[in-house]
This record gives sequence, C-alpha cells and structure tokens, in this order.
Amino acid sequence: MTWILPDGRRVDRLTLQGGGLTAQVLTLGATVQDLRMEGVDHPLVLGCPDVADYLGDGLYMGAIVGRFANRIGGARFTLDGREHRTDPNFKDRHTLHGGSRGTFWHLWTVEEAREDSATLSLELPDGDMGFPGTLTIQAEITLQDGALIFGLSAETDAPTPCNLAHHGYFNLDGGGDVRNHRLRVAADRYLPVDGDLIPLDPAPVAGTRFDFRQARAIAPGEYDHNFCLSDGPVAPRVVADLTGQSGLRMQIETDQPGLQVYDGVHFDGLAGLDGRRYDRFAGVALETQGWPDAPNRPDFRDGILRPGQVYRHHVAYRFSR
Repeated sequence: MTWILPDGRRVDRLTLQGGGLTAQVLTLGATVQDLRMEGVDHPLVLGCPDVADYLGDGLYMGAIVGRFANRIGGARFTLDGREHRTDPNFKDRHTLHGGSRGTFWHLWTVEEAREDSATLSLELPDGDMGFPGTLTIQAEITLQDGALIFGLSAETDAPTPCNLAHHGYFNLDGGGDVRNHRLRVAADRYLPVDGDLIPLDPAPVAGTRFDFRQARAIAPGEYDHNFCLSDGPVAPRVVADLTGQSGLRMQIETDQPGLQVYDGVHFDGLAGLDGRRYDRFAGVALETQGWPDAPNRPDFRDGILRPGQVYRHHVAYRFSR
C-alpha cells in the first residue's frame, strides 16, 4: 500500500508477520504504524491511519527518532573544540529528536523485506540539521517469539552525536488511558528536568514518584523523564515490564543505558487506529536510548560516534499473556 504526502513524497507500507505478531511498517521514519497479536482484538500501539498525520499531531509516533534522540539543550554543543548549532525545534531554543527534519521525517530505503523482518536504511548528510558528518543508518525490524525487535546501527565519516530510539506508544488494553497500566523499571536513578525538560543531575528514585523498581500504576503524575539503567551500553537485559489491566504484558530488553518514559499527555483528539480517538494519556512511550543532552554533559557518556566505530542499539518489546 502507498500514500502520497502533502509535499508529494510517496510512502510505502510493509506487512511483517511472525512470532504471533503482525506489524505494518512505513518507509516514512521506519515507523511501526500498527502492531497486532494473535487472539487480541485491538492494536498494541498507537498509530495514524492518515499517514500525513505523522508530520502533524502524530509526530514521532512509532518512528525511529534521531540522529540524536531526545533533547540537546540550547540547540548547540561543542565537539572537539568546535561549537555546532542545531535546529531549535523545541520551544524555539532546544533541539528535540534531531531537529524538525530528523530521521522520523525522512523516507527510508527498503534494503530487504522478508515475511517476518525488514531492513531499512537512511543517510543523513553532513550539516543536516546542524550536525557534522554524513551518518549512514540501518534499522532491522523483526517479529520473533512474540517480540517486536529492533537492531539499529550507524556509521559516520566525521565525529557526530548519535543516539537513535524507537518512539512507539503502547496501550495494552485498547482503552483511552494507560495510567492504570502497571510499570516496572529497573533503575534506581532518574534525571530530573528543568522547566524546558532539559536534564539536571541524576537523582535517586527512592522516596519519589519515579520509583518503579516494584511494579505499580503509572498514575499519578506526568512523566517525560529518562530513567538511568546504567552509565553506558551493556549486554542486553530485561529493563522494564508493562502490564495492562487485561493481563497482557510487555517486557523490554535492551543494551542501552537509558529509558525515556513519556505518558502521552499532549494528545488531543488525534484520529487513531480502528476509529479510536487519542486524547491525553492514550499511550505510553518507552524509548530505550542514551541519556539526553549528553553532548553537553561531560559527566554523561557523550553519545559521540567517530569514524571507524559502529553505533549499535538492540531493543526487544516482548508480549505475553
């Protein structure tokens, strides 16, 4: 199936089936538009039936975001003694998810398509959104053993920030509000934020509403924060669980050091899958990634990719009942 965007670009859709799951994947942003599980009568993710909405109120939904996921404070960073100014697409003074035309905005190339997996690629040129270096990205999306699995990799010809993330919104019950879902996150620290959601110094979760070390309801409180899973990439391990009231469970496995939890507070009547309407808290984003604003924080792992290195990112969202 294909769509034509308002700017004339053609978007194709791939259907993947495997491991008891079916996914619809768009070439726009390498976006997972829909995800279904055998025996479950509703989608597991939020998605836009009108593909043009992915460039409007559905921005980032289900896409691979980057070249630097999350925020870069002040829309600038200094790398090897040179200051770089990036696209200030968040509050007109910070950079979010790589700028207004990050990876989510681009059409990806389908390198290979199989029944249960697809490999897509994208090249971001030197200077794109103010970032140095030509960045070549590959995303392998696989359905296997009840899991939606992403294998992300990237290489560059000049030092550049690189931090990719899958920005899916999950709703395991098919209802209108996910705050009654139970969430567990294996993190004893998180990053508080300032009024512009730029991270401050790590702080303990103990005694705060950010303590999800034991599974509990997402409510009360609003969340758009990074949970510190480790100080740098490690071997893949289970870092979080999400459970709906129906008993459907999603387990997250990753090798990344951070998990951004965002509760979808901004939704305001967006037309969704199966005639649904997405309002506040319609889905929760659980984005495995490096820590936000790392290029500006010498106390964080810097998130810089250099020539000869390969950025790698594994995440599996595994579903069970």
